[in-house]
Amino acid sequence: MGVILESRNDALDYNNAYTGQDHQSEGGSSWLFAVTAIFFVSFLAVAALSFKPRNGERIFHYLFTIALLTGTIAYFSMASGLAYRLISQANSDNNDIRQIYWGKYAYWAVAFPVVITALDLLSGVSWATIVYHIALSWIWVASYLFCAFTDTHYKWGFFVFGTLAWLLLSLSTLTSGRRGASRLGVSGHYFALAGFVNFLWFLYVLAFALTDAGYQIRVPGTNIWFGILDLLLVPVLAFAFIFLSGRWDYGRLNLHFTQFGRVPQQPGTFPEKAAPGVGATTTGPAGTPAGVGSGVGHPGVGSDPAYTGNHGTNATPVQQAV
Repeated sequence: MGVILESRNDALDYNNAYTGQDHQSEGGSSWLFAVTAIFFVSFLAVAALSFKPRNGERIFHYLFTIALLTGTIAYFSMASGLAYRLISQANSDNNDIRQIYWGKYAYWAVAFPVVITALDLLSGVSWATIVYHIALSWIWVASYLFCAFTDTHYKWGFFVFGTLAWLLLSLSTLTSGRRGASRLGVSGHYFALAGFVNFLWFLYVLAFALTDAGYQIRVPGTNIWFGILDLLLVPVLAFAFIFLSGRWDYGRLNLHFTQFGRVPQQPGTFPEKAAPGVGATTTGPAGTPAGVGSGVGHPGVGSDPAYTGNHGTNATPVQQAV
């Protein structure tokens, strides 16, 4: 008769994480470790793809590499029974103590701006709009964190503030973002990606209202729900961006990030600025050398003939250069 080896997850026992009336379960911890593994494998894949990107453009690889590595760290901490705080629940009859995992909020503070930046770069909106969207996402996440950590009914005030920030963010990405994408000829891809993201964001709001805010779903179910949403929002979206980016004109999107910065598509090279000094020569953006001569002793000044005479009369050129 064969020996059956039963695997066991001892992380919660080791870290003494069975605390409070509503706490993580062994099965929930195992699920979070599975999510951690998916994030880590996705991180390795995106990082590997960044070594051979199309036309040397790595902006989307860089963005999602950051989010995937952060997700790996956050989910490892939650799966291990760490990164939580015990909070009394105002919505329970007995003021039950619930484990609130702040690790996911720290992750959202990084992941949401990454997703927003990727969408906004695709749509071609201004940098001011990108900063505005990122700030709204931070207000949204911070308000929900304050809501989760508040043990009185005043938590719902923070919920309203955060939901308002989400509404402003969603409205802007679906309106101004789509208009910008239409001008760049990528409206179809942008609307599909932005629509997918905004649908997931709606599910985030619904999930939060029923879990950390409303105490209608216990901790294991909470982590399963948010784990699925986080996998869809970053790993799935990352590969969608990288796959679709092969069809985009980076020049038209103004996404030519080079060693000389973000430059528009035009012929010529973009050399580093030479320090001023005797004998220094420069070249223009189109690779045309500037004039070099002995005009007044400064490099780059041509040796055109000097002129004599009164300024008010016709000047007579001196045939020999000064």
